[in-house]
Amino acid sequence: MAGVTDLPFRQLCHQLGAGLTVSEMITSDTRLWKSRKSQQRLIHKDEPSPRSVQIAGSVPEMMADAARQNVDLGAEIIDINMGCPAKKVCKRAAGSALLQDETLVADILTAVVSAVNVPVTLKIRTGWDEQNRNALNIARIAEDAGIQALAVHGRTRACRFKGQAEYDTIAEVVQQTSIPVFANGDIQTPQQAKQVLEYTGASAVMIGRAAQGNPWIFNQINHYLTHGKIPNKPNTDTQKNKELITVISQHIEAIHKHYGEYLGLRIARKHLGWYVSSLPNGEAFRKYFNRLEDPCAQIQSLQQFFAADNNNWDQAA
Repeated sequence: MAGVTDLPFRQLCHQLGAGLTVSEMITSDTRLWKSRKSQQRLIHKDEPSPRSVQIAGSVPEMMADAARQNVDLGAEIIDINMGCPAKKVCKRAAGSALLQDETLVADILTAVVSAVNVPVTLKIRTGWDEQNRNALNIARIAEDAGIQALAVHGRTRACRFKGQAEYDTIAEVVQQTSIPVFANGDIQTPQQAKQVLEYTGASAVMIGRAAQGNPWIFNQINHYLTHGKIPNKPNTDTQKNKELITVISQHIEAIHKHYGEYLGLRIARKHLGWYVSSLPNGEAFRKYFNRLEDPCAQIQSLQQFFAADNNNWDQAA
C-alpha cells in the first residue's frame, strides 16, 4: 500500500473507524531518508495514536537503528514488513523474500525488539510459494522473539495478488500461537470480515485495497460486527450526499496541504479516481478532474459533481 496509505489517508481511515493504521513502508537504510518522499513518510507528529510505522530491510543492525530513530520521531509501534511481494523489494532480500531465510528472520526480529521500548509487530505472507508455506514457522519465531502481533496475508509471495486468498494457514497460525493474529486478504465487505474472523479465529482483520475509494468500510465493519446490520454508505442522493462531499473534499484538501501544490494535485487525482470509479459519469469526471491544475478548482469541481443530479461530464471531458 505504499503510495496509498500516506498521512492524509491514514487520518481519514482512523476518523472513519479504523482501529489501527500503519504507515507506508519506510526503508531501513537511513542514508536514504533525506529524499522528499522519505521525509513525508517520516512525519509522525500529526498521526492518530497509536502511531505504527512500518520498516523494511534485510540487515538486522540497520533495521534496529531504523526502529530506534522512528521511535525518536514519535512512533509508538514498529511494524516489520516481511510481506511485500514487489520485485524491487524482494531483489534486495527484503519484504516477503525474507520468508526464505528463517534464521535471518529470527535475527532481524530479535534485533528490532531489543532495540526499542515500544511494541513490535510483523506482517508476513503464508510463505514463499505453494510448496513452501512456512507462516507457522515464522509465527513461532516471531512469538519467541517477542513480537506483539502478527498480520498474515492469505497468499504466498509467488501468488502476489492473484487468485483467492486462503485462510487455512491463518487459522493454523491462530491455533498454534498465542500472539494476536490479524487476517488479511480479499476482505471487501463487512460480511466477509465476519466470515474470515469466524473461520480463522483471528483477533482482527486488516483492510488494504478495499479501503481505496471506500474509507467508510471501517465503520461499516465495526457496526456490522456489533449490530449485525450494515449502516448506509453516503451516496449521491441530494439528501444524503453531504457527508460524501465533506469527507472527500477534506481528504483532497489534506493531500494538497501535506504534499504541496505540485505533488498534491497529482496524488489527489489518484484518490479521486477511486472515489468515482463506480459512479455514473465517474470516468468522464475523472478525465476532467485530471486536467485541472489548481487546488481550488479540484475542490470546486468535485463539489459540483457530487451536488448535481445530472452531470454532463462527457462534454466537459
